[in-house]
Amino acid sequence: MQLNSLHRVSDYEWMIPRQDAMLVDGVIIGSRLIVEAMDEAVYSQLKKVASLPGILEKAIVLPNAHAGTGFPVGCVAAFDLKEGVIFIEGALYDYNCGERLVTTNLIYQDIEKKVDTLIKAFFKIIPTGAMTQGKISLSRKELRDMMSEGAKWVITNRGMGKEDELEYIEDNGFAPGADPDFVSEEAIKKEKNNLGTLGGSNHYLELQVVDEVFDIEKARVFGLFKNQVVVTFHAGSRGLGHQIGLDYQSLFRSMNPEAVHLLSESEEGKRYMGAVRAASNYAFANRQVISHAVHNVFNDIIKDVDTNTMYDLGHNTIKEEVHKIGSSKRPVLVHRRGATRSFSGKMQEISRPYRVSGQPVIVGGSMGTYSYVLSGREESIERTFASTVHGTGRAMTPEDAKKLSDFEVINEDLLKKNIFLKTKNKELALEEAPYAYKDIEEIVQSISKSGLSQRVARLKPIGVIKS
Repeated sequence: MQLNSLHRVSDYEWMIPRQDAMLVDGVIIGSRLIVEAMDEAVYSQLKKVASLPGILEKAIVLPNAHAGTGFPVGCVAAFDLKEGVIFIEGALYDYNCGERLVTTNLIYQDIEKKVDTLIKAFFKIIPTGAMTQGKISLSRKELRDMMSEGAKWVITNRGMGKEDELEYIEDNGFAPGADPDFVSEEAIKKEKNNLGTLGGSNHYLELQVVDEVFDIEKARVFGLFKNQVVVTFHAGSRGLGHQIGLDYQSLFRSMNPEAVHLLSESEEGKRYMGAVRAASNYAFANRQVISHAVHNVFNDIIKDVDTNTMYDLGHNTIKEEVHKIGSSKRPVLVHRRGATRSFSGKMQEISRPYRVSGQPVIVGGSMGTYSYVLSGREESIERTFASTVHGTGRAMTPEDAKKLSDFEVINEDLLKKNIFLKTKNKELALEEAPYAYKDIEEIVQSISKSGLSQRVARLKPIGVIKS
């Protein structure tokens, strides 16, 4: 991106002043190095978002941003509930795609000689791949109930987990206002036993070790300690959510061919939000099933392992939240695509265990690189609608990534770092090679230096499963 087209606010914040059809300013968070490397399409797409009816205060892209389909990945925008729009590309397609971090009472030495065994077991019990089915078959009534209740349905009806886990999931694992009646028959068919599966593309599971702790007090609240064994996984609403996106994208375009958005107060907008919330509940339930599988693998192989959900949060969401607009607070509709909440203890929606420390933020690295756990900060509330990055963001397209290396080279590099990889599609694994993504150290520095989130711990991968 050309810096001469931007106004520099600070070393880590840049602005596109309101111009042309823009109703608000565009804000870009990131170091000079990060912003210069962003594709120019992010600039034009940010201007487009800033021109949408009912947008409030500003449109924001974060350091992980790259071009999306009309709405940049790594973008945040808030809209007036009555006069604003729902922009379907603001969360397309994998609704409530998110990450969960599961802690254990193990240290690395407890599993040092069993890493390969654990990874093979995770790979066997947790299906991967875009078209892969799991072992859980749901009746129509069960699917509807689960789309209405979220993670709690899995705990209550399948015994997968404990009810107190819900306090460690964003929104207690439940999206209110979900309406399965607004989910099409085609979307219901696409569910196809997907519950408890990772999916394809950039979804993954990593076995990790807490490599460094930066904030001992917050790490203690989060249940993290140096040399601890943890698992992080990334999964969403699978075929159900994807089909909901296709269904409503077609509907929105039939009503407004020039732009894929509708007023949030319109009947079609309300139907869409009912379906999106149903997909969000499916994603919460999906991650709950995977978390239970993680617990079972540890206890099948090592025995007497305590596992706990540190946190579970989504990063493709459209949510009603209360934010300060002008001089007063009011409900708004926040779109986050490739971005996640960064709530401090002052936010009323924050999970109860983290009302003092601020919520954990899980920032996934690329395959074979560090990941981070951050905490929410008050500065993000007004600057980014309490939002931050969910990961590093792509530095190149999947097609370009596949041209730069081959699987054997990538796998050998990982083994040299003592990282075991299991995948059933070597070509797709190349799309997720470390060089295909931005440098996580530069991303995390941009976020921490800009004051949006604070470093708590760094995680080192020792095993990865991919599609």
